Amino acid sequence: MPDPSPTLVLLGGGGDLARRMLLPSLCHLDMDGLLPEGLRIVGVGRAEGDAASYREEARQAVESRETIKAKAWEQFAQRLDYCPADVTKPDGAKALAERIGETGPLVIFFALSPSLYAPVCKALQAAGLTGENTRLVLEKPIGHDLDSSLAINAAVAAVVPEERTFRIDHYLGKDTVQNLIALRFGNILFEPLWTSRVIDHVQITVAETEAVADRWPYYDAFGAMRDMLQNHMLQLLCLVAMEPPINLDPDGVRDEKVKVLKSLRRIQPNTVREDTVRGQYGPGNVGGKPVKAYADEVGQPTRTETFVAMHLSIDNWRWAGVPFFLRTGKRLPERRTNIVIQFKDLPHSIFGPAAQGDLVANRLVIDLQPDEDIKLTLMNKSPGIGGEGMRLQALPLSLSLAGALGEKPDRRRIAYERLLLDVFRGDRTLFVRRDEVEEAWRFVDAVADAWDQTGMVPKTYAAGTWGPSGVYGLIERDGHGRTWHE
Repeated sequence: MPDPSPTLVLLGGGGDLARRMLLPSLCHLDMDGLLPEGLRIVGVGRAEGDAASYREEARQAVESRETIKAKAWEQFAQRLDYCPADVTKPDGAKALAERIGETGPLVIFFALSPSLYAPVCKALQAAGLTGENTRLVLEKPIGHDLDSSLAINAAVAAVVPEERTFRIDHYLGKDTVQNLIALRFGNILFEPLWTSRVIDHVQITVAETEAVADRWPYYDAFGAMRDMLQNHMLQLLCLVAMEPPINLDPDGVRDEKVKVLKSLRRIQPNTVREDTVRGQYGPGNVGGKPVKAYADEVGQPTRTETFVAMHLSIDNWRWAGVPFFLRTGKRLPERRTNIVIQFKDLPHSIFGPAAQGDLVANRLVIDLQPDEDIKLTLMNKSPGIGGEGMRLQALPLSLSLAGALGEKPDRRRIAYERLLLDVFRGDRTLFVRRDEVEEAWRFVDAVADAWDQTGMVPKTYAAGTWGPSGVYGLIERDGHGRTWHE
């Protein structure tokens, strides 16, 4: 008798994350023939419904991104089922267990509020759904602060061990983020340059044009620092700053990331006003259209930040004296995520006076969105035979895979596609380990405490601008001629 087929359970299967990311990702993987053979997908939600209604919701979700051929959709739709249940309660989890029946490997994806993780884990265990063939996938944020994170992680660990726990940060599923690992550790060229002797500073920007909109009940409890910096941005910082791992095994990579987080200099109350900028968008213009202030969207005054920028220091030999500048916010002028490695100026120029204004320090820019690309700015001789001596110009060397192949893929993969495949394979390399989460919260909690102790509230910035005016002083005040990469 053949082994039972595997099952993927989407808790919160009718929610925003499932509709925007998970169902389209799974459909794309199915069209590419990458899903496990016989995989069954069970959406779970409190709303009443059945398999037919869930398939129609899923079809609308997938086709909101692109049109799917009828045959391909029908193949995917046959995998879908639905179970109306409140899995925070034993009866709901029992109903889910009965709906699943006999199964092979079981993956349970928590597309839920983290506040529900503990009761759901307890109910799943009581229903017999946390056995040796079960893997749990947890969405960020894992908690609101260190204490809540410790409680959630303890509740999860009580039912499933760490080696079967997959904490997702979808930024780690992006090709360009993974290419950063290849760039650093697959090329002997960069490793000798990846030090304080050659690098002047590092910038990480995650800029969004959209408002908080109907997410405000969640967002107002978290803010930009807890929603974006604690996870996405600190993960990117770790990949830039970590030492070469001994191999690409899950713990080899994650051990090095934890070392970076432990080396982050804690921001203190006496330095918090110099090292951080906290803002909240007011009314303004985005994309040529007038938009409301954040407080107007919430409906009342609030101290939640929609923008945060920080000057961070990593206290180890490699990065001593190299500042890291991070910024993220809502209602900024453009949607952009990138990492900028700014190298130092030449110690001495051999070129004549005419070329002095031409010299630009080398810069490596890793773009994650809206386009994925890696550009290295190099100095090049300007064309021409003028009599004033050699002139120079800065030219970008693109390391774009699409450009190298001379073509673009039919579509851009969703980061969740790679991560879902890794869950099915049991590969935890691109997932966040428990101690990583907790170290990140220790750093963020120290900033939040310093804000509270000094009474540092968000400063208003006009929607459609790059944040409060203080963000420029953050990077410019040390007199080294540093500016944000715009």
